[in-house]
Amino acid sequence: MNFKDQLTNYIELVNSHLLTYFNCKEGHNKTLIESMEYSITAGGKRLRPILALASYELFGTDIEQIMPYACALEMIHSYSLIHDDLPAMDNDDYRRGKLTNHKVYGEGNAILAGDGLLNYSFELMLDFALKQKKIYSHVRSIKEIANSAGVNGMIGGQIVDLESEDKSISEDVLNYIHLNKTAALITAPLKVGSIIGGGSEEDIKTMEKVGLNLGLAFQIRDDILDIIGDEDKLGKTVGKDIENHKSTYPALFGLENSIKKVEELTKNVNSLLKPYGDKASFLLDLNNYLLQREF
Repeated sequence: MNFKDQLTNYIELVNSHLLTYFNCKEGHNKTLIESMEYSITAGGKRLRPILALASYELFGTDIEQIMPYACALEMIHSYSLIHDDLPAMDNDDYRRGKLTNHKVYGEGNAILAGDGLLNYSFELMLDFALKQKKIYSHVRSIKEIANSAGVNGMIGGQIVDLESEDKSISEDVLNYIHLNKTAALITAPLKVGSIIGGGSEEDIKTMEKVGLNLGLAFQIRDDILDIIGDEDKLGKTVGKDIENHKSTYPALFGLENSIKKVEELTKNVNSLLKPYGDKASFLLDLNNYLLQREF
């Protein structure tokens, strides 16, 4: 199967599984479930669950073993986007080409939809883990995801990002923001895929390195697209980083140097994946595809 077909296959697989978690909207909390579903089905690259599936298939064979974690990661990512779009954060009207959650359901409901997706993600992971005979790798995976999304991961990066607005910051602080706000939740699926798939400790460490390089490259590319991107392709407003006085790689190092940095990080990922041979062909193609992405 070629890269584009495999990518489409992964996206369809994730989307079909995600829908199974939102098939009950008859209770008193139906508005909450509807607003959660609105954001989770709004589209998107499904990058984090795809990384979990692709990493797992380097080591394991039963893809159903990784699906709850893949779906949970997408829920956590979607929750973070709902909250990012709020007036108190980035104040965006559009996400993935659709009105943002708070524009449809109101700010209060949007906050609760984000909270709901975060909590629901852990419910479904724990439900699955508790049914397994060998539970350690599942508990370890849930801990990895919790760490990546928490105060020493994504949320930690977000607070430093907020505090850095309208300030001149060092490269060290900027890297902290990007490695935690973005790269942490890109590293987690790669590590979890290798853990659930039965990879060695060395494999898990390699997947962590892949995630950190890929995640940093992904965020810098995002920063670049906020300057040169096409709003129709991105599905969101460009120029928000400059408008909000955000600390970004282009702001600190310029556009040309930022492009070179993404190329360097992409090469690092390719080198780390090369020893896995043909089994890593999808991840290698995905890495190179993200280098040139326009959305």
